[in-house]
Amino acid sequence: MAATTGGAATTAGAGVRHTQGAPCWVSLMTTDLDAAQDFYARLFSWDYTPGPLRLGPYARATVDGRPVAGIGVVDARLGFPVDWVTYFAADSADEVAGRIRDCGGTVALGPLDSDAAGRLVVASDPDGAVFGVWEGHAHLGWAVRDEPGTAAWSELATLDVARAVEFYTGVFGSTEVHRFDGAGERTLLAGADGIAVAGVHRAGPDEAPAWRVHFAVSDLAEAERTARGLGARSDVPSCAGSLSLRDPHGGPFALVQLQRS
Repeated sequence: MAATTGGAATTAGAGVRHTQGAPCWVSLMTTDLDAAQDFYARLFSWDYTPGPLRLGPYARATVDGRPVAGIGVVDARLGFPVDWVTYFAADSADEVAGRIRDCGGTVALGPLDSDAAGRLVVASDPDGAVFGVWEGHAHLGWAVRDEPGTAAWSELATLDVARAVEFYTGVFGSTEVHRFDGAGERTLLAGADGIAVAGVHRAGPDEAPAWRVHFAVSDLAEAERTARGLGARSDVPSCAGSLSLRDPHGGPFALVQLQRS
């Protein structure tokens, strides 16, 4: 996993829209909202405000009053597992939903309005990795990232890196930036401005195709002790500088050491 982008936090204030194809929000769908809120509040010092109720009970997590993530209750009838979902910004959720289908993906939910906050889609790529699409209205997404307790990176484990890159570039109009090895085992996706926004790597033998959200922490060892003390357990093998875990209800996430310039 790439280190966090480091330096000052990237912010998206009122009236600032995220570039299409860039992650703009992360949301946990879990079976126990109260327990999940308590776990992540203790781990990341999150506070909470009420969120849209269109899909059931939902809370927005905040750091210093700024929204950084969401937690909602999974609808077992839809077959969704407990999971952290990365949402990618879209100028039009409806148009992106059409391209998801055209490029071989599956739209599981939406497009639909989430109260006045925005319009969303939940979908999966050709290998079954679940992701979200967010067309922000009143709520444009996170207001800060790359600070302790906020999202730093999203990384896709996939069965075929080239096919995944073709899918996401086709759906969002993103570009690709190759890095690391000549065999194409690791690729970075970039927005229209050429800045890397997410990573793609070939899934290991113990990895299912999935997006993994990485949260920045100022002290990885201390954050690990806290997480394990709260009931988190190890998950797939971790990359250097990061730690893959599952929360007490099975939600997969990762911690990554925040790099300061």
